[in-house]
Amino acid sequence: EPLPMRADYDKAVAEHPFDLAVEDDRIVGMIETMLADDHLWIENVCVAPNAQGRGIGRLLLELAERKAIEAGRPELRLLTNGAFEANVSLYKRHGYIVDREEPFMGGVTVYMSKRLAG
Repeated sequence: EPLPMRADYDKAVAEHPFDLAVEDDRIVGMIETMLADDHLWIENVCVAPNAQGRGIGRLLLELAERKAIEAGRPELRLLTNGAFEANVSLYKRHGYIVDREEPFMGGVTVYMSKRLAG
């Protein structure tokens, strides 16, 4: 089970910004971000299974970029499970690079970042 499935969302919602993608009064995606001193951290991004493949994830990532720029942060950072190759590929297609990989609970955590222009 992915770690985001075990997160304490009552606490997270109280402490971090969440932005939602809504379609026909239903939440179809969300992104949770945290502003750090020198970057915007993407804690979680997800799209409902029945809404995947329609660009919602791309829109959420673009929103995170705008938030970083508005806050004067030149970089976005995130991590993902290396077992989810589709996630790593998605982030790479959107300009993220792999910074490092670390063993974690029998798998690999992939740390990624994206420098923003300007």
